[in-house]
Amino acid sequence: MKQTMKLLFALAVLLVSIPASSQMENKAVMQKSGATQATSMLDDIHAVSPALERYTKDRLLGDLWKRTELSARDRSIVTLAALIARNQTVQMPYYLNLALDNGVRSSEISEIITHLAFYSGWENAMSAVVIAKDVFRKREIGPDQLPDATVDFLPLNEATEKQRATSVEQNYGTVAPGVAQYTTDVLFRDLWLRPGLAPRDRSLVTVSALIASGQVAQIGYHLNRAMDNGLTQRQASEALTQLAFYVGWPNVFSALPVVKEVFEKRTK
Repeated sequence: MKQTMKLLFALAVLLVSIPASSQMENKAVMQKSGATQATSMLDDIHAVSPALERYTKDRLLGDLWKRTELSARDRSIVTLAALIARNQTVQMPYYLNLALDNGVRSSEISEIITHLAFYSGWENAMSAVVIAKDVFRKREIGPDQLPDATVDFLPLNEATEKQRATSVEQNYGTVAPGVAQYTTDVLFRDLWLRPGLAPRDRSLVTVSALIASGQVAQIGYHLNRAMDNGLTQRQASEALTQLAFYVGWPNVFSALPVVKEVFEKRTK
């Protein structure tokens, strides 16, 4: 009997230890895979432009990503939002894996893609779905780790939402009543209230996507909303620095006057 109990105990320990060991091995494999992807990327760049390889290694990966003004997690969120908004899928597997390694949860990536279907277009989100699906599969991320389609919403600030909805209705209700209705019903009374992405991060995604796609007119409102949701001026400023490398200096300089105005008004 004692021998049987010892055997059962040893078996139980083995069964418990296998998933933990497997998890550690999977993480090590993914980290090695990420390093391999980075090396492969630099090799490809070197074959075409040694100068670009130097800038990528020294300035982008060796400098920008190590700046302390914005966390690695936030930099990944900003970069993913920019890539999805611009439908740039070639490097997306690398940056999706980097985001997961930097602490962005798979559930948050799922929400980022969903959010950007509305702010960057359905087809851009569909392109990201194809890439993310493969990354999730390789990392053994299943549906149980993703947000449900139907969720309990975050609390709604009724006064702020009423003010926003009234402004949109008065300005554009007769021009495009369908747009005004969906803006209220689907975006601000549904999408923005999903709890899978913190309001501050959802705003960071939105502002990054707007700058990435050159949508200057909407930056003021959403940057103010981002800062109301907890994004600091220092973080917003550094997001611009990150975006300069990923969406180009002209797009960022086009956004700078609006950002400057928001900062100045909020400090008065």
